[in-house]
Amino acid sequence: MSSAPGNREDCVPPDRGSEDVTLDDSGGDIASTAGRQELEMCLGNNEIKSRAVVKYSAAPPPTTYALLQEKTDLKLPPANWLRESPQLGPAGSTVLGSSSKSKPFSSFGMAYDFIDSIGDDVDVVSDSENIKKLLKIPYSKSHVSMAVHRVGRTLLLDELDIQELFMRSSQTGDWTWLKEFYQRLIDQKWQRKKKSKEHWYQKAILSKFLYYSINGDGAAEPVPDSDNTDEGCGAEEFGPSWPAPFTSTASDSEESAAHKESLQEGVPMDSKYALGQVASKEQNLTTLFNEGENSQGLRNDFVRNILWTFEDIHMLVGSNMPIFGGGRYPAVSLRLRDNNKPINILTGIDYWLDNLMCNVPELVMCFHVNGIVQKYEMIKTEDIPDLENSTFSTRVVKDIAQNILSFLKSNCTKEGHTYWLFKASGSDIVKLYDLTTLCEEAAEEKCQNPFTLPVAVLLYKVASNMMLKKSQNRKHYGTIRTLLLNCVKLLDQDRHPQIIASAHYMLAELFQLDEPPEEGAGGESLRAGGSEDSYSDEDDEEDPEDLPEDSDENGSFSTTLDSQDDSKAVAIIKSVGELSVPEKYKSTHQIRPIYAFPVSQDKEERCRHVLSYVLKGLKAVDGSIKKESDLPAADPNTPIPLKYEDGSKAVEKGIALLLDRAGPFQEDRKHPTRSGMIPGSWQHRMKLQLFFKASKAYYVLSDAATNLLKYGRALRYIKLALQCHDAYCSVSSTLHSRVLLFHSQCLSLCGDIQLMLAQNASNRAAYLEEYSYQTREDQEVLHSLHRESSCQAFNMASDLATDPEYQLFVSSKCYEAAYELLTSGVVKEHGPEQLAQVLKRLGNIRNEIGVFYMNQAAAMQTEKEVKKSVSIAEQEIWKKSFSCFEKGMKDFEAIEDSTNTSLLLCNTGRLMRICAQAHCATSADLSRGEFSPEESLYYNKAIDYYLRAMRSLATRGNHPAVWDSVNWELSTTYFTLATLLQDYAPLSRKAQEQIEREVTEAMLKSLKYCDLQTESARQPLYQYRAATIHHRLASMYHSCFRNQVGDEHLRKQHRSLAELHYSKAVLLFLSLKDAPCELLRTLLERVAFAEFTMAGQSSSGAKLKTLTGALDVLTDTRHAFLLIHKELLEDYTETDCPELTRHLDSGADGTTSSGLNTIEVMKLIGVFEPSFSFLLLQLVKLMTAMKRKLSNKDEELLKTYKNVYSKILRAEKTAPLLSRIELFLDLLQQLTPKTGSGDLGASS
Repeated sequence: MSSAPGNREDCVPPDRGSEDVTLDDSGGDIASTAGRQELEMCLGNNEIKSRAVVKYSAAPPPTTYALLQEKTDLKLPPANWLRESPQLGPAGSTVLGSSSKSKPFSSFGMAYDFIDSIGDDVDVVSDSENIKKLLKIPYSKSHVSMAVHRVGRTLLLDELDIQELFMRSSQTGDWTWLKEFYQRLIDQKWQRKKKSKEHWYQKAILSKFLYYSINGDGAAEPVPDSDNTDEGCGAEEFGPSWPAPFTSTASDSEESAAHKESLQEGVPMDSKYALGQVASKEQNLTTLFNEGENSQGLRNDFVRNILWTFEDIHMLVGSNMPIFGGGRYPAVSLRLRDNNKPINILTGIDYWLDNLMCNVPELVMCFHVNGIVQKYEMIKTEDIPDLENSTFSTRVVKDIAQNILSFLKSNCTKEGHTYWLFKASGSDIVKLYDLTTLCEEAAEEKCQNPFTLPVAVLLYKVASNMMLKKSQNRKHYGTIRTLLLNCVKLLDQDRHPQIIASAHYMLAELFQLDEPPEEGAGGESLRAGGSEDSYSDEDDEEDPEDLPEDSDENGSFSTTLDSQDDSKAVAIIKSVGELSVPEKYKSTHQIRPIYAFPVSQDKEERCRHVLSYVLKGLKAVDGSIKKESDLPAADPNTPIPLKYEDGSKAVEKGIALLLDRAGPFQEDRKHPTRSGMIPGSWQHRMKLQLFFKASKAYYVLSDAATNLLKYGRALRYIKLALQCHDAYCSVSSTLHSRVLLFHSQCLSLCGDIQLMLAQNASNRAAYLEEYSYQTREDQEVLHSLHRESSCQAFNMASDLATDPEYQLFVSSKCYEAAYELLTSGVVKEHGPEQLAQVLKRLGNIRNEIGVFYMNQAAAMQTEKEVKKSVSIAEQEIWKKSFSCFEKGMKDFEAIEDSTNTSLLLCNTGRLMRICAQAHCATSADLSRGEFSPEESLYYNKAIDYYLRAMRSLATRGNHPAVWDSVNWELSTTYFTLATLLQDYAPLSRKAQEQIEREVTEAMLKSLKYCDLQTESARQPLYQYRAATIHHRLASMYHSCFRNQVGDEHLRKQHRSLAELHYSKAVLLFLSLKDAPCELLRTLLERVAFAEFTMAGQSSSGAKLKTLTGALDVLTDTRHAFLLIHKELLEDYTETDCPELTRHLDSGADGTTSSGLNTIEVMKLIGVFEPSFSFLLLQLVKLMTAMKRKLSNKDEELLKTYKNVYSKILRAEKTAPLLSRIELFLDLLQQLTPKTGSGDLGASS
């Protein structure tokens, strides 16, 4: 089909659907008018797919049209003419043209009402008349002038009436830059064109025809003609239909709200975006703004809004076409035609598109001659393209639609910009201009684009609507950010602070602070390019194939175009004929939006983004508050000094402030705040949200710094978080449970940080440097906070102190304040898990404070040179420590934490041991007296606490590490008690036998808790302790055996017990590799015990047996000497000193590098040698004096004894230690020939 077919009309068909009349919503039941009408049909052989869904209708159900009698004179007005009619809507009551043009913001009214569809689901939003005008471009010589705006992938199209715009410009001075541009580059001879009388005549009889059709009785009741009817109509045509400058009135808001409440299907058409729905679902905040949207021209006044899918194009269109019942279908459209004029192609397309968009399957045509009705004719919608004289291809119309949409989407890439699609009358060239850029380039009178505010509000509304669904789909975060940033760019902060503050708050809300970002989404959005206001890969760069150079204009185009005009155009359609070529612009139509959202895995970076947006929002709010002069001027670069008082009074004052601010109830605030805000105003509500968001961001920063062990930085951030909360309290009348729960988290974290600072006092200088640093952004936020509050309520909690005790105290108070919050009535039901955490922290800090005081008590003991009595200061410290442990145990018991309860019981046991040690009296010469009753009392208390700790754990499986620790401490306490009783026996007040019984009992209990079976780091310690216990018990029974006189039975018992414990001690010491001296001492004591036994024997046979057994015990000392020999050799190798062997027996402390005490070894050798020689001598004497003849074996044995004895006697007492030990090993080896001689050789 050619681009300029015949039978063109010079003007579009009569405008029937966009008169500026306020619709009475109560007149039509939106649910009763076909509800959601859907129609999908393939039209004709061309298979064009069209589907329409009526989203909203204010018209009543279609009534059957009145069939007018033949010869009815339409020049005579019916009785009901120009009366308001729900059936006709604006098409009837104002069809004469009081405001016949499409409103320049009609698409915005629809977009506001169907905000869910904007940005993604719908390609185009426009008046149906504008859609028809675009699709008729290749067929019509008429001019086209439309404003185009982009929101996401949705285009909003509105008629831009240049003539009316310039008429207004001459009156108001607006748009002068565009008028000059238009006159200079496009139409130098512009002048207003007036409508002909024929035009008004045709509109008048159409109006009368429609009113006759709904009259019902067909009777014409003439109304006196007015001589000035035409003139009046003409005058109205020149009236301003362009909206006046935007104002916001209460009546507008109420009217708009009432209108939108009538929308069906629960589509969120509320003209107001309550920020509380995004930030706080619990707080039902009222409207944040009403600017611009309800002003003149921004109302959705269409009788019906239809979601029309034409092939693959989704359009939201507004239509005022009257629809009637009757005919073969439930709905028909009525048309009036002059029988003398054939239907041309433009009229046919007009009728066809109207019926498609409104789901009307049939058209009823009424023909007249000079206003006299002639006949009716019914035409199916699918038959319209084949009517005589108006035949057109529906496929070509489809191609035109797809090409125009692709052209616009490819070139209208910048969100927030106003584009102007213009085709001059009689021209074949279509040009697209970026009016926003042209406006910015104008030397004077910048920012006079009246579309700016409606576009900004729409961007805001789309973003806020997406924010309500942000939890469902995070892929829209990039879209929301782009929408909001472009919204902010368009607005002047002084004129629209409310929208700007709300937009910045929503930008801050995009950054999730309480959970990590999704890796997939974050990665994709970071990889995606694109600027924040652009949706095309190409942005402003155009494809040379799509932008051909200018060619000569055809003769029908009356204006002159120059190269400067071309350079100003964003894109050009060289010839309207291109639009009929299938898929001419398909390649660019495939471009889809690319959104960049700066998601970072770094928490600090995300928080900084949040704080930057919060700060901008606060500045917008602060700038809108009029009471600036009443506040003292402050430099945001200068930190505000906060007085820090030391001393108990300051502490108590700080605690009182802390608990007061942490409380859930605040006084009812009816008066303006410190900055002059009125409670309940949008500034008031917005500041609450921004303060809370800032507090959250600083909390996350503090938590992250804590994890990095940067405690100074963490304290600075949590201080800012608490200052934000303080400011929040200053302007809020009530604190919601959500706020209180979060505040308890802040207090808990503050307590954690103070605890860490107390435990890491060595890094205080670094922490002070971190704490003192402050960014400019933080200073500005703090300055904004100080407009509402002094922010000193939490100084006590968040100041950096130098005293660890004070820091622990502050930490405990923070936890206590958090606990008070969580147990208050408002929050109690909302935070059971958090309460358990706070109780755990309370128990922990009380344990820390208890340990701190306990360590102080231990330090005081070591500082005392002479211990005579316990000082009052010591007793006070014990009481403090004990009180903390008691409170901590109650905290842990409240949450049934048996593990930590047992740990605190264990610490209390340790405190009791320190108390016992403090009651140990020592004299000036460091010698101590008898074991006192006080010591016994406190040791037994310690044992009781350790036993309670064991019972708290129940079994080792509940917590093996804690169980083993308590078990070790219990064994140690019993062992210490027994040792002190044994070494410093209280003989002055107890009998020896009683003391022995108590020692035995304590030792055996200590032995009971020595875990010799479980493999652990403590196993060697347990073995050593068990061996020591057996050794001590054996020594005690040895002493009893020596000192017991008279009771032979008791002596035998002591003897057997001593032998039993000596044997067990030897076995345990043999299993250890690092206790040779202890093994040697035990063996020598056992030999001495045998010697004492022999002294009491009379028969030589018994003596010989005892001596032989004693010599066997002495032979076991070879194992101890081997260990000593090995350590001496290792020490000799490490020092690499040949003369070491001569000096090992002399030294300052007698300890070698391997830890062997050579002085102790020398003492033991001093006992070993005489004992060894005595046994050998006695054996030689007994064997020689025997009356019976010795056997060969005994003779050989006697000879060995004599040989060894002679070598001992000849041994040099001054020989080096290593040589002497080698000699002993050699002699002991001779006494045990069966064991071989490899050991000595290996070790020597």
